[in-house]
Amino acid sequence: MVSFPPCKINLGLHVTRKRSDGYHDLVTCFYPVWWTDVLEVISSDDFSFEISGNSIPGSVESNLCVKAYDLLKNDLGIGPVKIHLHKVIPTGAGLGGGSSDGAHALRILNCVFNLKLSDDALMTYAARLGSDCSFFIQDSPMIGSGRGEILDPVNLSLKGKFLALLKPEIHVSTADAYAGIRPRLPDEKLIDTLRRPVHEWQGHLRNDFEDTVFAIHPLLPQIKEMLYANGALYAAMSGSGSTLFGIFDEAPLLNDLKSDMTIWGAWLR
Repeated sequence: MVSFPPCKINLGLHVTRKRSDGYHDLVTCFYPVWWTDVLEVISSDDFSFEISGNSIPGSVESNLCVKAYDLLKNDLGIGPVKIHLHKVIPTGAGLGGGSSDGAHALRILNCVFNLKLSDDALMTYAARLGSDCSFFIQDSPMIGSGRGEILDPVNLSLKGKFLALLKPEIHVSTADAYAGIRPRLPDEKLIDTLRRPVHEWQGHLRNDFEDTVFAIHPLLPQIKEMLYANGALYAAMSGSGSTLFGIFDEAPLLNDLKSDMTIWGAWLR
């Protein structure tokens, strides 16, 4: 069985509190974006995991697709499979590609072995993989809170807008991104900001990581300003970076933005 795990952007990201367990509470809007990897899972006599496309750092055992399989194998006794992941979404980009791969591995395994797990059950398993994995069990915008695993549907559509994603050759350390964060409550509730027209989001819809990460990597705010200069209604960094995105009424000339970075653009649906 083949699936196409999408990525996501964060529309606003507020870090509101540091918790006693070392994590942070946050509130954000996860929005699915159909720039996808390709994931195939089939029954097999022996377990195997193969990767093609972009390279992925870390060991095979640390890959979230393998961890997803191990969770269901240990809990439900599923048999061996062959997993082939073709990686298209850049890693370390703030787009959640690895989390999406892990969540979609759970979804496919649920079908391949006819486990009849509900979405709620799959989301519980996904939360054990990572904070934002649960979002990718369903394919709709969600307000994430807690560590990102508490999800509530939000009535938000960017259908008909053009989205441009720009990923420079910069790796942002999550530890560095959090190191400069001073948790605080936003001046306006995120849901209220999202109710504004998109062209009013600038100046109101914030990603709290931008202040810290932009200071470390000055190219990133330059890319953000370039997106606005090319007509973006709204531009921001996704997650803790380093991908910047712009939302447009008309498709920009992406070749004019091109430099040493990965660029993707499409009309949102």
